[in-house]
This record gives sequence, structure tokens and C-alpha cells, in this order.
Amino acid sequence: MSNLEQALAEITNIRSQLAAGTVFRGFSPTVIAITGGLALATASAQSIWSEALANPPETFLICWIVTAIVSTCLIGALMVAWSRRHHGGLADAMIMSAVERFLPSGFAGAVIALVFMKFAPEALWTLPGLWQILIALGIFTAARTLPRAISLVGAWYFVAGVGALIISSLDQSLSPWIMGLPFALGQFLMAAILQFTAGENDVQG
Repeated sequence: MSNLEQALAEITNIRSQLAAGTVFRGFSPTVIAITGGLALATASAQSIWSEALANPPETFLICWIVTAIVSTCLIGALMVAWSRRHHGGLADAMIMSAVERFLPSGFAGAVIALVFMKFAPEALWTLPGLWQILIALGIFTAARTLPRAISLVGAWYFVAGVGALIISSLDQSLSPWIMGLPFALGQFLMAAILQFTAGENDVQG
């Protein structure tokens, strides 16, 4: 390894260490709240037009997968702009760090959904609760580089996910509100925490 390559590697390592010790400010509270509104809108639409949007179960889940993709794209688009605004030269390292923490739970949720839809459709009723629990795990994993209070959001998603599994097990059906309401409240809570902790600069704990 040349001196230049070694120096670049050391700079990259320093950037990663700085990113790991800085509160990530790349999430826009407004966009997070909008994704909560999208969850409410999807649940409402499926309640009103249940035959078209909620039956069969695969159609129900496709609607939510589309909602999740739209929400992820909105958050990702604003993440780049907000990260450059708040983190300057550390923006790329901060974004990569955030993505690495959330990606495993998101990937797991997508794989579980695909497997259930193809090989175990009788278990699709478990997906709302499982997805909420996976989101909770992703938030807990990322919590050390987010405001401390964000752990409340992780706790909410975990409790809501367990509750969703218990309620759904009674008739093993997919309910728009068991899917939509926990996501909406979770996103609204996250937006509020991000807004009220916007002045913090250092990782807590």
C-alpha cells in the first residue's frame, strides 16, 4: 500500500469514527410525519375500498409494500439534503452509517414477506406484527447515533408489534388499522422527537 493509499484509508477511518460519535441529523421531521400520514391514508383507503385494495391478502400487502417504498424514497431523498446541510463533509459517512444500521431489518422484512407470499400464505396475517418488531430492532440498533429519546419509538414499535400479533391471532386476518395505526403513531412520535431534540449535537449515553 502506497503512502497516499494509507493516508486515504486513515482519513476514511477518522471520518467513520467521527460519524459514529455524532448524532445523525439527516432525518427531516416533516418527511417522517408525512410517512405517518401515508400510513393513515393507506389504511383508510383499504377500509373504504376493501374489495379492491385489501382482498386477497397479497393485494393487501402489495399496497403496504408500495407505501413503504414511497416512504423510504421520500426519507432517502431528504436524508441526502439534510445530511449535507447539518454534517457538511461528514455527510456521506453519516448516511452510510445510518443505512448500514437500518438495512438488515428492512431486508429481513422484505425477505420474510416474499417467502410467506410464495410458500406460506396462511401465515401472512403475522406480517404486520413482524414488520413492526423488525422496525423496532432497526431503531434500537441505530439509537446510539440518534437522539436518546428515539428509543421510545423503538419501544412503541415493539409493543405494537407484539400487540398486533396477539390481536391478529384471534381470527388470523389482515386488518388495515392493525397495520396502519401503529405505523402512523410511531412515525408521528419519531417526528416529534426529532423536532424537539434538533438542538442536540452529541451522542447521548
